[in-house]
Amino acid sequence: MPVLHSVLRRKPLVLGASAVSVATVLVLTTTASGQSAPDAESAGAAPEGEAQDENNSEQVDDVLFAIHGGAGGLSRDEMGPGEEREFRTALTRALRAGHREISRDGSSTDAVESAITVLEDSPLFNAGKGAVFNTDAENALDASIMDGRTLDSGAVTGTRHIKNPISLSRQIMDNSDHVMLDGEGAELYAQHRGIDLVTQDYFFTEDRWESLRDAKDGKPDFDFGETNTVGAVGLDNDGNLAAGTSTGGLTNKPVGRIGDSPIIGAGTYADNDAAAVSATGTGELFIRQSVAHDISAQVEYADRSIEQSAGAAIDQTEEIGGEDTGGVIALDHDGSLALVFNTTSMYRGYVTEDGEIVVKLFGDE
Repeated sequence: MPVLHSVLRRKPLVLGASAVSVATVLVLTTTASGQSAPDAESAGAAPEGEAQDENNSEQVDDVLFAIHGGAGGLSRDEMGPGEEREFRTALTRALRAGHREISRDGSSTDAVESAITVLEDSPLFNAGKGAVFNTDAENALDASIMDGRTLDSGAVTGTRHIKNPISLSRQIMDNSDHVMLDGEGAELYAQHRGIDLVTQDYFFTEDRWESLRDAKDGKPDFDFGETNTVGAVGLDNDGNLAAGTSTGGLTNKPVGRIGDSPIIGAGTYADNDAAAVSATGTGELFIRQSVAHDISAQVEYADRSIEQSAGAAIDQTEEIGGEDTGGVIALDHDGSLALVFNTTSMYRGYVTEDGEIVVKLFGDE
C-alpha cells in the first residue's frame, strides 16, 4: 500500500512507546501487501532516543484559555520597552475577555470570539484594524472558528469591509449551512445578518503602509512573513473545546491569495475528542501539512501528548519549508496546553484554572 509508505515518511513517529506501536502497525499493514516498508530511520525519523531539532516548546497543565498574537514578530532586541508594554497589555486584555466568558459559564466559542475581537480591534496585530496591505494596496482579511463539540465551523476569506472577520465567521457557523464564504459573498451575508461594514480606510495604519512600501522597494531585509496573525483556543466548563484564527495575510500578497488561517484543518481545528489548535506562520506550509488537524489526529489516534503532537507538526513544516515556519497553540480536552514555535518570538498567553494570567512574547521566556 504505497499510501502508507507515504504517511510513514511524512509523519516520523519518533517519540515514545506509542509512536513505536503505531509505526509497527503501519509496517505490518504495508508488508501484508507484498511490499517491504521502510524502517523509521530510513523513512526520515530520528533514531530512537535521538532528539529532533529543538523548537521553542512549552506544555502547561490546567489551562482554560490561550491566545497567540503571531509567530515571527519583533525579537527582544528589535522591540523597545514602550512597544513591549503595548503588546503585553493588548494580549492581557484579550485573555481577560476570553476568560470572562468562560468564568460566567459561557461557551468556549464565545470566549474565542471575544478574545480575537479584542485583538482584531488593536492596530498592533495583523488582523482587523492592523491588517497588512496586499499588492494592490488593499486590506483583505481572513478568519475561521470551530466548535469542538459539534465540529461546526465558519470561515471567511478576502473580506475588505468587515471590521471583525471572526464574528462573521461565527455567524456563518451558527446560522448557515455553509463553512466558508469569500469576498463579496461573505460581505453580502454580513449585511443579511445585520453586521455593519466599514470602509477600507478603517484598516489603515502607518506601520503597515510603510511595510508595503518597503516590499515594493525591494528592501533586502524585508520580511514577507505572515507575522502577527491572531488566534485563540478555549475549554469551557462543560468540557467543550473551540479554536479560532484571524489574519490580514502577507504584506504585498497577490490579490486573491489565501493562507491557512481561514482553512479548517490547516490554521484552525477543534475536536472535543482531542484538541483545539490555532496556527500562525507561513500559511502555504500549514495548508500542505494540514497542521491543525494533524495535531488533533496525533492526540486522538496515536495517543501522543499535546506537546509531542504540536512539535512533530511544526517539524513537518520545517521539512518542506526550512527554518522559521511558524508556531501553534494547542489545547487538549484535559486542559494541557502546548505552545510550540520555531521562530525567535511568538506573542502568546494563557489563563489557568485558578485564574492566573501569563503573557510571553519571546523565545527565551
